[in-house]
Amino acid sequence: MKSVRQKKILQIIENSVVSTQKDLADALIDAGFEVTQATVSRDIKELNLIKIAAGENLYRYAAPQEAVMVSEKKFEFVLQEFVLEVDYSENMVVVKTAPANANVVAYALDNFTWKEVIGTVAGDDTILLVIKPKEKTLEIVNRIKSYIE
Repeated sequence: MKSVRQKKILQIIENSVVSTQKDLADALIDAGFEVTQATVSRDIKELNLIKIAAGENLYRYAAPQEAVMVSEKKFEFVLQEFVLEVDYSENMVVVKTAPANANVVAYALDNFTWKEVIGTVAGDDTILLVIKPKEKTLEIVNRIKSYIE
């Protein structure tokens, strides 16, 4: 039940502005969950939710990765500007960049919306991406190529 409730919390904060624990508890109750403020407080802590600006003097709950996500426009710019070549083997993708730009591209890849990229390691001009599941590797390669071609 806890995992279902926490999944619902993530859906709620993604789709609406929730500023307080009471607002979140009310939304959960409206969705059919029996919760107390203490339960909501524990869920917020376990999910590592943070508060981000949502307007002037307004803050809302957000999942940690939501706060650092790279926009499509920035992602496209970074890949077009710095990626030179892409290749792969099994569940690993190697991305070659212009010298001294691998970290910028790796940051964009780590913080974009591709859940199949479970991690990156960047050197000076080379990035290693680890993909999960392995069957998605070619798809990721093709996505990257679609930005740079």
